[in-house]
Amino acid sequence: MRESSVSGEEAPAGPIAGEPAAGELAAGELAAGELAAGELAALDAHWRAANYLAVGQIYLMANPLLLEPLAPEHIKPRLLGHWGTSPGLNLVHTHLNRLITTRGIDVLCVWGPGHGGPAVLANSWLEGTYSETYPDVSQDLEGMERLFRQFSFPGGVPSHVAPETPGSIHEGDELGYSLAHAYGAALDHPDLLVACVIGDGEAETGPLAGSWHANKFLDPAHDGAVLPILHLNGYKIANPTVLARLPQDELDSLLRGYGHEPLYVTGDRPSAVHGAMASAMDRAADRIAEIQHAAREGKETGRPAWPMIVLRTPKGWTGPAEVDGQPVEGTWRAHQVPLSGVRDNPDHLRQLEAWLRSYRPDELFDATGAPRPSVREYVPEGARRLGATPYANGGLLLRELPVPPLERYAVPVDAPGRASHEPTRVLGLLLKDIMEATKGRRDFRVMGADETASNRLEALYDATSKAWQANVLGTDEHLARDGRVMEVLSEHLCQGWLEGYLLTGRHGLFSSYEAFAHIVDSMVNQHIKWLRTSRRLSWRRPIASLNYLLTSHVWRQDHNGFSHQDPGFVDHVLNKSPEVVRVYLPPDTNTLLAVADHVLRSRDYVNVIVAGKQPGLDWLTLEEARAHCARGAGVWPWAGTEDGSREPDAVLACAGDVPTLETMAAADLLRRHLPELSVRVVNVVDMARLLPHEEHPHGMTDSEYDAVFTTDKPVIFAYHGYPWLIHRLAYRREGHANLHVRGYKEEGTTTTPFDMVVRNDLDRYRLVMDTIDRVPGLGVRAVAVRQAMADVRIRHHAWIREHGTDLPEVADWTWSG
Repeated sequence: MRESSVSGEEAPAGPIAGEPAAGELAAGELAAGELAAGELAALDAHWRAANYLAVGQIYLMANPLLLEPLAPEHIKPRLLGHWGTSPGLNLVHTHLNRLITTRGIDVLCVWGPGHGGPAVLANSWLEGTYSETYPDVSQDLEGMERLFRQFSFPGGVPSHVAPETPGSIHEGDELGYSLAHAYGAALDHPDLLVACVIGDGEAETGPLAGSWHANKFLDPAHDGAVLPILHLNGYKIANPTVLARLPQDELDSLLRGYGHEPLYVTGDRPSAVHGAMASAMDRAADRIAEIQHAAREGKETGRPAWPMIVLRTPKGWTGPAEVDGQPVEGTWRAHQVPLSGVRDNPDHLRQLEAWLRSYRPDELFDATGAPRPSVREYVPEGARRLGATPYANGGLLLRELPVPPLERYAVPVDAPGRASHEPTRVLGLLLKDIMEATKGRRDFRVMGADETASNRLEALYDATSKAWQANVLGTDEHLARDGRVMEVLSEHLCQGWLEGYLLTGRHGLFSSYEAFAHIVDSMVNQHIKWLRTSRRLSWRRPIASLNYLLTSHVWRQDHNGFSHQDPGFVDHVLNKSPEVVRVYLPPDTNTLLAVADHVLRSRDYVNVIVAGKQPGLDWLTLEEARAHCARGAGVWPWAGTEDGSREPDAVLACAGDVPTLETMAAADLLRRHLPELSVRVVNVVDMARLLPHEEHPHGMTDSEYDAVFTTDKPVIFAYHGYPWLIHRLAYRREGHANLHVRGYKEEGTTTTPFDMVVRNDLDRYRLVMDTIDRVPGLGVRAVAVRQAMADVRIRHHAWIREHGTDLPEVADWTWSG
């Protein structure tokens, strides 16, 4: 086992791939000079204390300071956690403390490596924020025992950095997203330095690889800075990591090609590595200050090459060198629990005790269990502590978003279904004015994968440009260094930016083509879980909701074809925590405005809005839209043929703009061809209304649902997405057996807009046929009407193949009821 003390005998450095490149900060070769003995001792004491606490959390449930010989009953019955990454994270935390203290700056750290919880929890406890947040985990012997016992223990805390961890904005096992989160946090926080530790396993993921380009969007005049710290410890769970095995010159070229000036810290001798790390931190901070000062003085310096640190240390550093004759430190075997049989194997128990005592805990903690002053010498004070920074509890910084009155943007509706507008284009005017209203405070951004104008939101460019730090050509439009529209062809990066932005106290919107929202399925999973957990923590303040605008949707991707046709993101989201997720399908422009007004003001939700960008008929006035959205689902009396004297013969229900259009057209056909039929028309905006009230806060009670949909009448439901979602939401309702759903069933191609609904049996003529088929006794009486509907569908197929456009009676249809 290698000695972690600065004064103890240290083993030679183990094999570490790569040779120093020109300008590398190798251990012992310090441009800023060696650390003074007292400074080195204080840094090493803090690092050793954090390492001791990290090991204790993985193994111990009693005897936390080894005041008696270690015994099996002091060991947890189930050993869970990850040691391998912890020493490196502890080193970073120790040196960030020094940087904050010596320079008086605000720092937030995003901890990327998976399952780094032991390290971050240890440091939070050492700096005092953990005990302030959780007073029962006090800074004494009793609190240390609770810190150890709760880790990866029933009723305790997870093994990774999580919402429960003070100072965190990033789920520690959310591999791939740390750097995107870091850049999102730095945007519009000019006085903030965001350090981001990137594990070399995480660095192999696609999202992380794309995130290196985020430095092309960071404005040194208005934004903060990001300091990536790439931690190369050589291994993942069972395999070597790619970047750790690259030749040094190849790694250096890669990182410089990404636009960084890498500073290298390499070695396994603590005294030398502390010096190199301190020097690298100082050089990085100096360079960041130079870049920001020049930009804020108005000097034209071009796109800067931002500094980053490459930290190369052995995996499981300072842990057991070998176990049972197998090498551990510096190998994949150090990844999780290096000594697994401690309760049953006396040799493992002795090794664990020797490992813990190698940190000399009596030098680090006093008799009460509190950290000694030498350990806390560089720990910052107050809100500058990494665990206490308000930037990691964004609700503390959040301000109300100035959403203008909707009356400025509402479209006139003198009669339903006569005039048409492009809903997202009108929404763009609202977003433009919000962007203008936040110009001075800079806390609102719109993200999108190269689709802002395509999604009809280009009015935003009247208030701001697109963020861009690279070269600008004369043919370019709407690019500026200080722009607040973020476009990059990576949904992962857009999502990560927005999450980081929201988690640090700001507002935003993510606009996407509907089919490609699936790319961030796993990211939204983690954010939903983060919000669900955060809502249960009284000290976490609510943050602005993560708002998706999904447009260019399945029914109007007729020009791009099958590859762009997928409405399943809604299904994915509605599987998640009901207290957090909301899904809205506004049928027209004014309902989109009403929904947007609601979601932009909301807190702690993931809101998904699916709305069209193509011209669509206007159904409701703004006042009617507000009332309808407040209900979430309701009857449109003017659209049906009920006279109040009896129950309807059938219910035509719809959710989504195109399904609403087809349902209204079907109701019009039934009114004209079967005037004796009593038809009710129901529109659903809030999809959660279909769930039972016991399953979702927005769900209808059984009596509410039965009043709207009836218990025994056929319900023909035209839905925007996959039909089985409606069945899943409503399967417990009494009238479920009468529910017949039409929606998207994977029939897509490049074709006309109406042919898309015909191919999927969602068209108005099919809905009329479904009604005739399901109203008892109507089939025989209305056989001629049904046949006429089928004939139009046949005529449609011939027409589009000859003319390339939809039937005139379809393309030019308006509501005449």
